[in-house]
Amino acid sequence: MQRVLVVGGAGYIGSHTVKHLLDNNYQVVVADNLIYGHREAVDKRACFVLADLFDPQALIKLFAQYQIDAVIHFAAFASVPESVQDPQKYYFNNVVGTLNLLKAMLGAGVKDIVFSSTCATYGIPQYTPMDEKHPQSPINAYGRTKLMIEQIFGDYARAYGLRYIALRYFNAAGCAGDGSLGESHRPESHLIPLVLQTIKGERPVLKVFGTDYDTPDGTCIRDYIHVEDLALAHRLALEKLPQYNGYINLGTGRGTSVKEIIRAAEEVSGKKCPVEFAEHRAGDPAILCSDNKLAKKILGWEPAYTDIKKIIQTAWNWELNRKY
Repeated sequence: MQRVLVVGGAGYIGSHTVKHLLDNNYQVVVADNLIYGHREAVDKRACFVLADLFDPQALIKLFAQYQIDAVIHFAAFASVPESVQDPQKYYFNNVVGTLNLLKAMLGAGVKDIVFSSTCATYGIPQYTPMDEKHPQSPINAYGRTKLMIEQIFGDYARAYGLRYIALRYFNAAGCAGDGSLGESHRPESHLIPLVLQTIKGERPVLKVFGTDYDTPDGTCIRDYIHVEDLALAHRLALEKLPQYNGYINLGTGRGTSVKEIIRAAEEVSGKKCPVEFAEHRAGDPAILCSDNKLAKKILGWEPAYTDIKKIIQTAWNWELNRKY
């Protein structure tokens, strides 16, 4: 039975992936510093280690104690606006933290890693849907840190035999279908929970940035991928690591506008969402949509959630019975 170290496994996507791995007969060790993660989100079947990527001795001890076979790496700061305001925080945490992790891995003879990357490595789309051949020209520090890490993996693969798959996902959304896990960021920046929390009355109004984009209804279009579909892709990537090294997009291949998200959330909840329209933000592309042919070909992956209302329903169920 393969033992997988999930770094950042107390976070949103990490915790869902931990549950999925355990449900599929993997042994799982979670390492998280709980700066943004939630201890309550870690499945009780997993071994939890309170550890930081900036504590080399703790990493050495962890690999020695648990005899890890492979790593899934989620531990990163991920706010685009914050990365612009405080790039030092992002370069240090995301890039240096990953270098520390890789050093501990190689020291323990562990060479398999699946990495949580992002479509932000592409920057402004030159065409949509975006495939893996799309030029990479990130427009913020967050995207640049992820691109740097991908490039580091390439160098480590050539020099040390590292085996890696970087999963570039688009807009993660939704919550566990059984209601056990959800989305809980501090502060929250993702559209769907912001809409639902506004509908619940926890926020006075939803601010929509821009109604003048070159899209059918004037609002941004994004490719929303359910978190359980992301979790599945990480397991499939682990299983493909001996045969494939490289980068794979994860998305549904379908775009949904901000206004369509609001309308779907109102239908799911049966309540109206107070909205305030504002000027669009610099650097926000009109459309971000994934070409997912490579994920289907290499991983044999097929997203189960392709209806945005079903994705939102899982998020609404969580918001009504939030556990953390």
